[in-house]
Amino acid sequence: MAISVCEVSLTESALVLPEPGDDPQAGAVVVFWGAVRATEEGREITGIQYEAHPAMAEHQMRLVAENAAKKFDVREIFIRHRIGFIPAAEPSVVVRVASGHRGAAFAASEWIMDELKRVVPIWKHPVFKEAASPATA
Repeated sequence: MAISVCEVSLTESALVLPEPGDDPQAGAVVVFWGAVRATEEGREITGIQYEAHPAMAEHQMRLVAENAAKKFDVREIFIRHRIGFIPAAEPSVVVRVASGHRGAAFAASEWIMDELKRVVPIWKHPVFKEAASPATA
């Protein structure tokens, strides 16, 4: 089966998830929101500064989505990743996968996240709390 919808993008805006399509064969929809944790390397952070090579990152994101569609036989994949500064507790990535059955949707979602971290040129730079506040004497 061919995928019916594949959308990938980078944004500097807060993440918004559009409504899922009206595919009557999509019996399962899995949504993953990846949020910035309050700690990195055991230290408190105010957030993470994400940077990317936009054209290359979106190209790799599309390849990940297309490979997942084939590997897991899913009907829809939506991936959006933020760049710029994202404060702790806010989402930096959202992935939505729709398929005929839940097993494929869950497996594809997990595989997509692993591949995004492995192959997409998005770099993160934590902003540590002690570095963000002025030094006291």
